[in-house]
Amino acid sequence: MLRTEQDVLRQDIVALADRLGRGRESLLPILQEVQRKYCTISDYAMQIIADELRIHPVEVYGVVTFYSFLDFRPKGRFVIRLCRTISCDMKEKNRVARQLENDLGIKFGQTTPDGKFTLEWANCIGMCDQGPAMLINEQVFTNVTPEGVHEILEGCRRVFGVHALERGGARR
Repeated sequence: MLRTEQDVLRQDIVALADRLGRGRESLLPILQEVQRKYCTISDYAMQIIADELRIHPVEVYGVVTFYSFLDFRPKGRFVIRLCRTISCDMKEKNRVARQLENDLGIKFGQTTPDGKFTLEWANCIGMCDQGPAMLINEQVFTNVTPEGVHEILEGCRRVFGVHALERGGARR
């Protein structure tokens, strides 16, 4: 019997609810795990989460649309968030932003066609004394220079290549 993607997603969410709990306090941790694994939180996932937590789907949707690190639109495997505070502006954040856009061939708010990278702005990532600062998934990079962008992106590409080989193909 072949399992569909929806079957796998449902099984993953049930396992998360088993591990993290079925109370309202488990909503955000479950959403974060789904976002991390699937790079998006689909309408179907929101419905299953609502069913497992016995809450209304609009509550799940409200949380997904409120938090900027969660999204129902697909994102890349690596979500790059560049801090845009005034302290990062003063340390030439715009040059880093231009380098990211040039190296990836996309603008902020977009995802590369291969699904590897998404560029986003962050209002603050709490590293004002070490700007320009950047967050890639959960890893912080500080004192980022345009020259360092290429090396950082290559590191991500190496990680993606290893994970793609382990999974038997590319995945977002």
